[in-house]
Amino acid sequence: MNAADDKTIVKDYFNSTGFDRWRRIYGDGEVNKVQLDIRNGHQQTVDTVLSWLKADNNLAELSICDAGCGVGSLSIPLAEAGAKVYASDISEKMVEEGKQRASQTLPNPENLTFAVQDLETLSGSYHTVICLDVLIHYPQEKADEMISHLCSLAQSRLILSFAPKTCALTILKKIGSFFPGPSKATRAYLHRETDVAKILERNGFVLQRQAMTRTRFYFSRLLEATRK
Repeated sequence: MNAADDKTIVKDYFNSTGFDRWRRIYGDGEVNKVQLDIRNGHQQTVDTVLSWLKADNNLAELSICDAGCGVGSLSIPLAEAGAKVYASDISEKMVEEGKQRASQTLPNPENLTFAVQDLETLSGSYHTVICLDVLIHYPQEKADEMISHLCSLAQSRLILSFAPKTCALTILKKIGSFFPGPSKATRAYLHRETDVAKILERNGFVLQRQAMTRTRFYFSRLLEATRK
């Protein structure tokens, strides 16, 4: 299966059965125990990023690209805090849901722009580029290309998360427990942290802050890198 097929599968998934599933997970309604666990894990990752950026005390001065924004779980609070946010996602349905949530939350909608766009076609220049929980959908070679492209868009900083490739998680993935459920995506790719770090370094970035979110069904390694 080539990278183009991966992208098509991801796009179709999040515009169909995957959209309904993940809209519930990213919402606040009733879900099953597994979905609740994933919701809590994803929110922990979002909260960590928000805490990092708020601690720097300059959000209102920043332009931010949220690449793979989903329904706006990160984009909306960033815009609410004063940042100028460009939020994109490969799924039209996810973007429309994000727009609806933003219209109900943001006092100043001008801070947030949504667009239907895949990572490869993103352009522009932003102080900070953020990409959370997207790399799991792509194999290492494609992830390498996408991380490098995201680096080219970042004036100062790149923050990304990925499912780390460890022996334990590889075993979980093989036995079908990594993302359980009848509407799960067909593939989930794990990535070695050393590989991701090398890509960042090759593109002129150095690691700053790091974090790990680990729940029963959600595993996400979070890295912040800045230009040297």
